[in-house]
Amino acid sequence: MVVDAGQPSSRDTPAGAGWQDCGGPGGWKADVPADAKPLSWMRPKTLWISRNDVLAKHLSDPVDRSRAAWVRLARERAAAQGHDADFVVRRGAAVATTSFLLLGDPGEGDDSQYAVVPALLSQADGADFTVVCSDVIYPTGELGDYRSKFFRPFRRLDMPILAIPGNHDWYDGLHGFMSHLCGIDAPEAPLQPGPGWRGALTRLLWRRSARPDETDIADMRRDRGGDRQRCDPPQPGPYWVVDAGPLRIVGIDTGITGSIDADQAAWLRRVSFGSDRPKVLLTGKPLYVNGHRNPGGIHGEPGTVDDIVRDPVAGYVMAIGGDTHNYQRYPVTLPDGRVLQYVVSGGGGAYTHATHQIPRIEGLEGTTEADFRCYPLRGDSLARFSQLYDRKLAGGKGWLALSPEEAGSYLGELLGMTPTRGGPRQPLSPRARRAARFLAPLPAARGFHRLASEYFDWNDPPFFKQFLRLDAEPGRLRLRCFGVSGCARASADPPVEDEVIVPL
Repeated sequence: MVVDAGQPSSRDTPAGAGWQDCGGPGGWKADVPADAKPLSWMRPKTLWISRNDVLAKHLSDPVDRSRAAWVRLARERAAAQGHDADFVVRRGAAVATTSFLLLGDPGEGDDSQYAVVPALLSQADGADFTVVCSDVIYPTGELGDYRSKFFRPFRRLDMPILAIPGNHDWYDGLHGFMSHLCGIDAPEAPLQPGPGWRGALTRLLWRRSARPDETDIADMRRDRGGDRQRCDPPQPGPYWVVDAGPLRIVGIDTGITGSIDADQAAWLRRVSFGSDRPKVLLTGKPLYVNGHRNPGGIHGEPGTVDDIVRDPVAGYVMAIGGDTHNYQRYPVTLPDGRVLQYVVSGGGGAYTHATHQIPRIEGLEGTTEADFRCYPLRGDSLARFSQLYDRKLAGGKGWLALSPEEAGSYLGELLGMTPTRGGPRQPLSPRARRAARFLAPLPAARGFHRLASEYFDWNDPPFFKQFLRLDAEPGRLRLRCFGVSGCARASADPPVEDEVIVPL
């Protein structure tokens, strides 16, 4: 039985956000490997080893063909072992309830990932499994990086972990993901770029990752070698279905560019329309994010992933996506009156994406600012980034730094909103107003500000990370978003930043 967190949230007090009475980093700090280095996203080496993203988006995308090769291996294994050909796994499907944890985009392997772990463990009691929703490993999904970015940080999480791949997991051709998560190896990750000179150039420039020797692989896997930690049967493939309690949980693979192939789309229709269970979609790319709908394309077809999700026959009640490193929730009212919860949950450990760049939500298919939820709050986001701008660009002199109250007041003016924590708007000094205008122009993501989240990655509290716990029983699904500041006082007692009950 999980007891609701007693800590105040960031919506209640500045201390709830980690601004006051932090107590320094929690005990997680001692667990960070001594050789862990903060992952710099603007370092030329990081950009170069991540070049497969550019090749796939602008030259030739090998994902669909490569995925087909992996899925063929997965189906051959399923046939040989008598498992479901449509990758359906049943975990307590005959019982009335289920609970699971979900975190997105964790795998940087530095302080910001390890800070999430104690809070995650505090909410693990009674959960049946955990799902990593997108980008298990940064920056390139390499097989050898799983030691410090997957097995070690989650070694005390005493339950199976399933995952859906994100774009970074595909940068090594999905080799590390398929080997560690699915137990399927190939001598070399199947790489099948398209025809012509574009395909040939992609094949030439594509970065292939090195494989550790078998002794190293066995050694790293021992950190999660407990009987309760292993998936039995193993995760069937890069996309899958879990029937658990009253739910059907459907995880899809959106590759590098955010679309799925025609074969996966046919599978998605079969598993969606072929069961009357209420469903939750898990996707590497969120269908609603930053005030916009991104329905998810299907290669070679006019329809979209969201078309399937919205179809009343499919029975979806929620769609959760990673990739964007914060929390957002959009309760969208469909034309037939049903409400679908579209959730972004990518704050599981990697650098935080700024929320102060999200515009005021108005007229988004019935969703308004009053309905919308995000974490960190926009004002906390602007205040935290102002500290980082000041540290990097003003030598820490305070010229660009804004307090949470100043940041909230400025954004209230800018977007025509009342600051979330209430109270009167704080008058801004000329210095604070100049700083705010520089840090948050409209649109807030133009120019250099578009890259600020990647550039200003930080590894000290407050972190503003998050994860989800979902509890389903007959007739209802409860979602809670837990905030992670990394502060000592809240390490094992994270605040609930958002909660919603969804009828089933």
